[in-house]
Amino acid sequence: MSGPSDAVAIGGDLSPELLIGAYRQGMFPMPVDGQLVWWSPDPRGVLEPARLCVSRSLRRTRRRFEIRVDTAFAEVVDGCADPARPHGWITPEVRAAYVRLHELGWAHSVEAWDADGLAGGLYGVGIGRLFAAESMFHRATDASKAALAGLVERLGPDALIDVQWLTPHLASLGAVEIPRDEYLRRLARALA
Repeated sequence: MSGPSDAVAIGGDLSPELLIGAYRQGMFPMPVDGQLVWWSPDPRGVLEPARLCVSRSLRRTRRRFEIRVDTAFAEVVDGCADPARPHGWITPEVRAAYVRLHELGWAHSVEAWDADGLAGGLYGVGIGRLFAAESMFHRATDASKAALAGLVERLGPDALIDVQWLTPHLASLGAVEIPRDEYLRRLARALA
């Protein structure tokens, strides 16, 4: 997942000012072994809205979900932070920081709801035309994918969706890797 030059700083805090400033500079926090580490991956995973791959089966299953925005932010973060999930990194401090960012209007959730309730979703930070996706989860098949498709529809074609590191799952949805320098150029345009 991460490379040797992806970590760019250690320490600091999770204050709203520092978090928003970091995103504006192309960095994001993720704790490692009890330390706050700031990351700027090279290459960087991004999803260009026009490249989102919505399979035929996803088009069918998407109809089962109602997509909502910012109606259950803390629940989405809790779903992403489920301790049963492998490679968990969302500590209580991280949760509190992003809930605070949500209260200030910087962090947002996109949720997929079905007859049983919250079926999945994602959350991230929105600044200008940047959406820095932090994490996603699902309790029902394709719920997180449906939430991602809902995000893309709401953001429009000019958005920059930062997915941090490319995973096989994200690649299957159309995400690609770009060099850090290119990401920073696109970030500057998204923030202008």
